[in-house]
Amino acid sequence: MRVSDLHFELPESQIAQEPSQRRDHSRMLVLNRRTGEFQDRHFYDIPEFLRAGDVVVVNNTRVFPARLLGTREGFTGLIEAFLVREVAPRTWVALVKPGRRIRVGERLVFGDGRLTAVVKERTEDGRRVLEFACDGEFFDVLDEVGRTPLPPYIRRDDATDLRLDRETYQTVYARDRGSIAAPTAGLHYTPEVLEKLRGQGVEIHELTLHVGYGTFQPVRVDDLSQHTVEAEYYAVPPATAAAVTAAKREGRRVIAVGTTSTRTLETVGRGAGADFELLAASGATELVITPGYEFKVLDGLQTNFHLPESSLLALVTAFGGYEPVMRAYRHAVAAGYRFYSYGDCMLIL
Repeated sequence: MRVSDLHFELPESQIAQEPSQRRDHSRMLVLNRRTGEFQDRHFYDIPEFLRAGDVVVVNNTRVFPARLLGTREGFTGLIEAFLVREVAPRTWVALVKPGRRIRVGERLVFGDGRLTAVVKERTEDGRRVLEFACDGEFFDVLDEVGRTPLPPYIRRDDATDLRLDRETYQTVYARDRGSIAAPTAGLHYTPEVLEKLRGQGVEIHELTLHVGYGTFQPVRVDDLSQHTVEAEYYAVPPATAAAVTAAKREGRRVIAVGTTSTRTLETVGRGAGADFELLAASGATELVITPGYEFKVLDGLQTNFHLPESSLLALVTAFGGYEPVMRAYRHAVAAGYRFYSYGDCMLIL
């Protein structure tokens, strides 16, 4: 598959800038991947499409305020540091702006001095390794001075306090801090929806994949099979591994909430063996799923609408079928669905 095969036209007005007023009132396009038929529903209808014994797997990662605005010590111009990966306690690889000016050895100041960082190293790809110092627990201070790292297509005034996004750009089950972006397929769930699903016999289980910068890396090759992404940390706990194993052995469905849960399950599932035993595991995944991939675990996928020509859209077409998914996307555009992180979603069964 070529990148151009994943192109579609999307009016800018359909890129969601705000979440739905109620999480579960977002729209949901339900696609039957065997027949190609689809129907327009709302997310609060999802219990109609799930049944007792289904195992729904969600990503419990929690977004932290990874975007920092500050200054270089001795200078007045504004600089930005975007924390990408922790390499040691209080030491992070970061994207910095303006990159040409920030040099090794400089001291950066954030939050009126509450948080400082020394530039320890410049990496080969132009990032900086920052060693932070502060009075108090690092993440507590970061929570106070950092900003929610919203995707670039969600526009906010830098002078605005983004505390509202800190709540809305987070799933209701977020717990394990470590992501620079939300696993947005999960933003539609409410405690009430989760309770209703459990009440009808649907099992809800968690795993963790900390969404990193690799998720947003643009596809820079024409042939999607050549696309690579940065590794992202994952953990599948024993209870989730056991539940998925039992479901697969008994012919019950396993439904992933989002591409992050999908990539984690399929990463671990590749070692499940002929009798399918999914083992608890943790590590880093660089898995890229494109059409032609043979799914080992998934029977269903609930996901938001993705960027044109992206690896995430490639994953969705790999699971749902290229023609059915692209036809559904064209319908979603024509029907006025809202796209991307704060947008509507699809359920593919």
